[in-house]
Amino acid sequence: MDESLIVIEEPSDAGIRIDKFLASAIPDKSRSHYQKAIDNGLVLVNGKTVKSKYQTRLGDEIVISIEPVKEIDILPEDIPIDILYEDNDVIVVNKPKGMVVHPAPGHYSGTLVNALMFHCKDSLSGINGEIRPGIVHRIDMNTTGSLLVCKNDKAHNDIAAQIKVHSVNRIYKGIVIGNFKEEEGTVDAPIGRNPKDRKKMAVVPNGREAVTHFTVLEQFKGYSYVQFKLETGRTHQIRVHMAHIGHPLLGDDVYGKPVKNLEGQTLHAQTLGFKQPTTGEYVEVNAPLPSYFEELLNKYRKMTIN
Repeated sequence: MDESLIVIEEPSDAGIRIDKFLASAIPDKSRSHYQKAIDNGLVLVNGKTVKSKYQTRLGDEIVISIEPVKEIDILPEDIPIDILYEDNDVIVVNKPKGMVVHPAPGHYSGTLVNALMFHCKDSLSGINGEIRPGIVHRIDMNTTGSLLVCKNDKAHNDIAAQIKVHSVNRIYKGIVIGNFKEEEGTVDAPIGRNPKDRKKMAVVPNGREAVTHFTVLEQFKGYSYVQFKLETGRTHQIRVHMAHIGHPLLGDDVYGKPVKNLEGQTLHAQTLGFKQPTTGEYVEVNAPLPSYFEELLNKYRKMTIN
């Protein structure tokens, strides 16, 4: 592990959130990268860990531990992908269940990125690095449906800006445990790392703003078919919010209970609407429900509520 030392010597560098300061002082990494480093205890100020909201002070000695870069060859793979929309700037694919979006420890092949590299050749944005070319947002491994990928950096910046101001229309469908008294509602609860398990997310007081709107489409005996509209896009947002209000997603083995013969949560990213980066025209793409999801719905529709 390499270390880098920065000393706050200029008055203009004092009184700044440390994550913002580091992103400015060492701009080869993003602010979110430094936030994660701070959360993981890889940034020390005067020998002590701090939070991202810490304000820099004159004389502060900041030590950043930097993990050595691992040389990883991410290779194109001829993996079939279901293309829902494609133009010169973006491509929207229908991601199947069980497919990892981009390479990560334990998943360096068979990912969506490997498939996209084969399909798009060199036409993928490079802003998120060699391991995540083209990836501007993600969905979980066991979530199916629409995923937008950028073919160039201009498109990537444009779509990222749309996501930041919440103008991308993202609608999900899911089956959850239990029934609702209300037909619709909103979960407005901040999400951050679970203080007891850093691999999980949770509703926490000091988390980032997270808003999920939901509409109950159908109710069965013990289950509900629900539509979700995301106002924000936090990690595992729908899964965490539904578990928080007592309606975990069917099959969610992290925030609920696993179900035999069901691979992870029953969640589908159905609708994705955005402004085309070059023309500004609104594009809306819909991914059909996967067959396993339809089969579950048909099964539960036989379980009527008396």
